[in-house]
Amino acid sequence: MKASDLIVVYGSYGYTGKLIVQLCKQKNLNVFLAGRNEQALKKQSAETSYPFELLDTSDHAKLVQLLKPAAMVIHCGGPFKHTAAAMANACLETGTHYTDITGEHQVFESLAQLDALAKEKGIMVMPGTGFDVVPSDCLALHLKNRLPSATHLQLAFTMSKGGLSRGTAKSMTEGLGYGGLIRKDGKLVYSALGSKVLEVDFGTFKSKTLCIPWGDISTAWRSTGIPNIEVYTGATDSMIANAKRSNYMNWLLRLSWVKKFMLKQIDKKPAGPSEEKRESGRSFLWGRVTDASGRSCESRLQTLSGYKLTAETAVLIAEKILRGNYKPGYQTPAMAYTEKLILEVASTEVIDV
Repeated sequence: MKASDLIVVYGSYGYTGKLIVQLCKQKNLNVFLAGRNEQALKKQSAETSYPFELLDTSDHAKLVQLLKPAAMVIHCGGPFKHTAAAMANACLETGTHYTDITGEHQVFESLAQLDALAKEKGIMVMPGTGFDVVPSDCLALHLKNRLPSATHLQLAFTMSKGGLSRGTAKSMTEGLGYGGLIRKDGKLVYSALGSKVLEVDFGTFKSKTLCIPWGDISTAWRSTGIPNIEVYTGATDSMIANAKRSNYMNWLLRLSWVKKFMLKQIDKKPAGPSEEKRESGRSFLWGRVTDASGRSCESRLQTLSGYKLTAETAVLIAEKILRGNYKPGYQTPAMAYTEKLILEVASTEVIDV
């Protein structure tokens, strides 16, 4: 590992990037800011006293120069389907640990192909160090340990006082038009949106949930080896109805001009949830595993609101890496740090049902 304690935070001025940088500052970590928006970088640099570099991930030579002195990167500049490969390849060239805060299953799948190269370089490649997918990944491995013979895994999550950041909304928009996905017999297969609905008991309340192509269909498979995985999110009746209708509009939602229009509308919205919602909100997760004989186990997890948790876990994992606590190769959070990682976050609890 490099004799360096430098963390590059790329996309540092976005809603979640700012939270990560603020927490790094509180912990006196050595940070270098980077991204594509010069005005935002200058403002953030003046506020934090951290230096910055203006660059796009498409500029490989400049990206390599940025990463050479750094121990690791926390990549926050999505949509990650457009930026993760360039950043990860530069990290491989410079021997820099790669982390990001994606929830995009395509990114988990593509970066998993870098496992052998990352091991050869002695670096860790770990996408999904935020709400996507730290708590759900830990819950999945917890359930697998409770029922080692499990063949099927269902995960669900919902929020109190939620709301999306612009970055999350843009990543979701990029994924529109392709329907749903589940993992079946170890392979990712199409599942029409709205075709799978569960009522989930999150402990203090029950909620209808809708099956969506969340990152765990990739990460939980690698963390647990369970070949059949479905992920659900809290949904209203109208959301479920809209999901069913969207299946007839996939051809339209895939058109580039439609996506560009939707992305421009997102830019007009607030950067993300208010501080009050972020600080007082909570995340609720549920999971169930079953095996071929019909045995099953259920567990619940409750923790911080999504964006607050993302900052906490992204920085927690960064601190571990800087201390030399990492596993070379492609890793999920639970693969590298066990199912107990999420319990290092304050006010988190796991309850076996």
